[in-house]
Amino acid sequence: MADSEALCRCEALIARLGADKILLPGSTGYNASVSSYFSPQAAAVQPACFVTPKNVDDVSEVIKSLTSSDDGGPSTFAVRGGGHTWFAGANSASGGITVDMRGLDSVELSADKSCVTVGAGATWGAVYGKLDALGLSVAGGRVAGVGVGGLTLGGGISFFGPREGWTCDQVTQFEVVLADGSVVGASKQDNADLWWGLRGGSNNFGIVTSLTFRTFEQGPLWTSMTFNPLTEVDNQVRIYTRLTVAENYDVNASFLTGWAYVGQLGATVVLNQLAYTRAVGNEVPALYQPILDLPSASPALTTPPVVANMSTIAQNGTSFQPRQAARYMTVPTCFVLTEAMFRAAYDAFTASVPLLKDVPGITWGVNIEPIPPSMYSNKHNGDARTNALGLADGRFAGKTLGLFLISPAWADADHDGQVYDAARSLIADVENRAKEMGLYDPYIYLDYAAPWQEAIKSYGEESVKKLQALRKRVDPGMVFTHQVKGGFKIPSSD
Repeated sequence: MADSEALCRCEALIARLGADKILLPGSTGYNASVSSYFSPQAAAVQPACFVTPKNVDDVSEVIKSLTSSDDGGPSTFAVRGGGHTWFAGANSASGGITVDMRGLDSVELSADKSCVTVGAGATWGAVYGKLDALGLSVAGGRVAGVGVGGLTLGGGISFFGPREGWTCDQVTQFEVVLADGSVVGASKQDNADLWWGLRGGSNNFGIVTSLTFRTFEQGPLWTSMTFNPLTEVDNQVRIYTRLTVAENYDVNASFLTGWAYVGQLGATVVLNQLAYTRAVGNEVPALYQPILDLPSASPALTTPPVVANMSTIAQNGTSFQPRQAARYMTVPTCFVLTEAMFRAAYDAFTASVPLLKDVPGITWGVNIEPIPPSMYSNKHNGDARTNALGLADGRFAGKTLGLFLISPAWADADHDGQVYDAARSLIADVENRAKEMGLYDPYIYLDYAAPWQEAIKSYGEESVKKLQALRKRVDPGMVFTHQVKGGFKIPSSD
């Protein structure tokens, strides 16, 4: 519940921006904003009001108000774009002010079509909708409703990642409102340290209002989702071990594999999500044929491959986890992909299933997604160190890493603690097994991270020191560290 101070802050924002841009509790607009969050956990947070800026000048006024003694002193606030981060407080301020960026949703292609400038509140579905008809694309998110700003600032995984790099590596220019309300650009030429820091540094430096991405020519993609019985685990491990070898990695291939216990069926299946970004008609990419040749777990789970543009595929992606249809979470860890590590991850998953069998509506899913060197070395842009993620300097540089992700769904809030505890236990088990084999990598993918994980610390000491220095320069009062409670913070320099 909002306190009187926060309500006064909402009134001050009304005076600055107008009543039409402030959504108060009980209003239709307020309720619509709450219901638009991806997870019930995030939607449960009740801010004192939502402020809905329509342009960069509005955002500047918001920041000036939230930091001004004339408007009542510093106020707790949060920033939301697509609203896809699952945990409470990540993108909404309980009793404080939530800045809803969805009004900044423009998608503007340059005259020469080499780049597209996107409002930070736009979703990837809108971007693909603009570009598909022109035979163009960007290395953006895989699900239509995911926000452009949030995904990019955390790194950004894309179907095009192995070929083009992280989503953040595609940004040639950021427009940012800093803590003093000033508007600056950040590129390789101007504010280069800020340009670097925003590539993985999340919301620690200001509010990003627009991002300019380089585009590339792109036709339809080939995709498929298949499920196999557990009798095929040995074949699964053998096939994917071969596919993920760094020296042989096909940069047009994006895929993940894993396992899911489906409580409704009382059964566990092997899952495979496959994409190929250079489709040749309706042909099955040869590297995926051994996977498609595996027996299906059930005819009802079998779906034919699809050849379609990114708009269609991204829209289809929303069907796997519909908004607020269940309670969701994500928790990642990372290791070097080897056959032994695949098997260790499977053994850890199998050991975790009994912890959840009594949870109503549970789907206990995990997957392993490769991060090949072609993705994290940023070769396309000619410099492997133009983002803050730290992987190019890691001790496993040159190896294909495996992003291990827990991604369950369940029905009842009363079982939240049980699911969260099981996730912690499984992550710890996987990490311990990886450490024993000398294959553990500390990197935590921020866009999947759980609130108890130290995502930015995982980038390594060198990156953290540079991020600390950048924060000191652009936000000396640490507004985005202390007033913005959500997200993942740069560790203290003390």
